[in-house]
Amino acid sequence: MGIFNRKNDETATATGTAGAVSPDLAALTGEYTIDPAHTTIGFVARHAMVTNVKGSFHDFTGTLHLDGADPSKSAATVDVVMDSIDTGNADRDGHLKSADFFKTDEFPAMTFRSTKAEALGGDDYRISGDLTILGTTRPLTIDLEFNGAAKDPFGNERVGFEGRAEILRSDWGLTWNAALETGGFLVSDKIKLTFDISAIKQA
Repeated sequence: MGIFNRKNDETATATGTAGAVSPDLAALTGEYTIDPAHTTIGFVARHAMVTNVKGSFHDFTGTLHLDGADPSKSAATVDVVMDSIDTGNADRDGHLKSADFFKTDEFPAMTFRSTKAEALGGDDYRISGDLTILGTTRPLTIDLEFNGAAKDPFGNERVGFEGRAEILRSDWGLTWNAALETGGFLVSDKIKLTFDISAIKQA
């Protein structure tokens, strides 16, 4: 991710060097493991045209490679166990796992592999990559906000990001639906994805 594109304004002013990398941010360069206990991968779908249903996945793994010297070499990977889907309703979760939706017996995982990272200014960044669902791989772009870095009480060096994206589920073959008597459909095609990520630097 391109967080190291941020400029240290004081350093740039003092040295006259544009695009100087902040020493504090450069120190974050390294390999990170996403902490599932403090990370949320969620989604929001419109239901019956009138309300939102929120859900998340509880079982996943992921890594980040942050490169302060060359942000374009930064990367992210995420692997999600689809059987871990949770919308707060067991019957709905069972339907989502079935052949109507995610076919979790046949396609147990959803994956993301980044291909590009860029800085948008301030704490805002964008990461693009390949999202695979039901064996279909299509591009996904995630807008990110860098929330900062800290050392926790156990000595772990952490970085945090919040992210959001929108997809059309039909692009991945998720086409099941039911028509409403009043017009429209039971489940929206557009799905909002949300990410709240905490990652721990590897020793």
